[in-house]
Amino acid sequence: MSSSLLRRAKKIKLLAMDIDGVLTRGEIIILNSGEEVKIWSVKDRMGFALLKNSRHPLKLVWITARKSRQVQVRAKELGIDFLVQGCDNKWKALQDYARELKIKPEEIAYIGDDLVDLTCLTHVGFSICPPESAPELKKICHYRTKTGAGVGVLREVAEIIL
Repeated sequence: MSSSLLRRAKKIKLLAMDIDGVLTRGEIIILNSGEEVKIWSVKDRMGFALLKNSRHPLKLVWITARKSRQVQVRAKELGIDFLVQGCDNKWKALQDYARELKIKPEEIAYIGDDLVDLTCLTHVGFSICPPESAPELKKICHYRTKTGAGVGVLREVAEIIL
């Protein structure tokens, strides 16, 4: 890990992320009832626990373009500070929370995997993407995780930040 990445990580006060393609592999099972089923990693669950139980004053934000009851339940269960679903302008949503919390862009880390995350990734202090991400993101992100989407991306990032 380079010293410049560690310097970026030490400044982080707000960690925001997409869900599908980051916390999940991007696959969605839709039942006949219309309910969505996502597969979540227990490694990421431990990453959230590490962040929440640390003395690091970090706020967590999930921002997703989709809407899912399962995501709402999971966010509450994990103690996510802010959840935005059905969002078509992720950067605006992220800016609103940063302003409310008096956090500068360089104090924000964002994990995303596709073009809808590009604006967030270009404006934050620490941009991160999983290896399966769109090529455009791989070119601009400060860090590409070694761990694949849906199998511990957040855990890896939590260990870097902490």
